[in-house]
Order: sequence, then C-alpha cells, then structure tokens
Amino acid sequence: MHLVQILLPVRDNDGRPFGPHPFEELYWTLSKKFGGITSFTRAPAEGRWEASGKTQHDDVVVIEVMDANLDRQWWAAFREELEVTFRQTEVIVRAQPIELL
Repeated sequence: MHLVQILLPVRDNDGRPFGPHPFEELYWTLSKKFGGITSFTRAPAEGRWEASGKTQHDDVVVIEVMDANLDRQWWAAFREELEVTFRQTEVIVRAQPIELL
C-alpha cells in the first residue's frame, strides 16, 4: 500500500484563485479510482523554494489517496494533466509505502 500525496497551488501565477471547479473535478476523479481521498484545504500549507536566486512561495493544498497497486505510468500521466489544468511547470506528486494498522 502507498500513500500518494499531491501538492497543488491555491492560486495561479498571477495570484488569482483557481476556484472550486478544478479541485472538485480532481476529487471526483480520485474518489472514483481509489475509493476515497483526504484533502487538506482549510488552512493551506505554504511551499517555499529557491528559483533564479529568489525565494518563491505558494499556498498549497495537499490531497492524499491510498493506492494498493502503485501504477507509476498512470500517476505520471495524471501529474502531466494536473500541470496543464493548474498551469504549472511542475506539480509534486509523491508516494511512500505505508502499513495500515
């Protein structure tokens, strides 16, 4: 079993909120495929990174799903779709093995 986390920005690069539609579509897709999701949206996390000698930052939401059969090809293609939808050069999708207790 793997815990897959998706980090998505709350606003586009011009500072405009994305609104609920792209997130609702994402939640529906993941819920149908994996049987449920957890999203941390009430208090967005802040992501910081260095780019071109400057500190950049975004408010991000974290979406999690548990995936019993990690299909890396499916996740890579899905990540690319998210990059287009959210107009990002890179969306972080990460997986870690977990044990259910």
